[in-house]
Amino acid sequence: MAVKVIQSHWRDSARVARLFIMDARAAFPLLLFLVHIRLWSFALALIATLAFAALEYFGFTVVIYGRMIRTYLAGKRKFARPWWREDNLRW
Repeated sequence: MAVKVIQSHWRDSARVARLFIMDARAAFPLLLFLVHIRLWSFALALIATLAFAALEYFGFTVVIYGRMIRTYLAGKRKFARPWWREDNLRW
């Protein structure tokens, strides 16, 4: 019986899980389709998966795109103090 030598390193633990050729996080809508099997949920899952695959083609991951959307929604102006603790309100 031959001994199989595994050539892996601890650095391989940081790799992104892949489902065939795409990021496994982008395949999450397909999992939701398996929970609720309908034609419209299949179409929605397929469109979402293709959109995530297109993002990956352009070099973005699902996490990076989510951060970009969050940054866009937050705006350019960042406050150091929350709005309810402004100087004009003395407690």
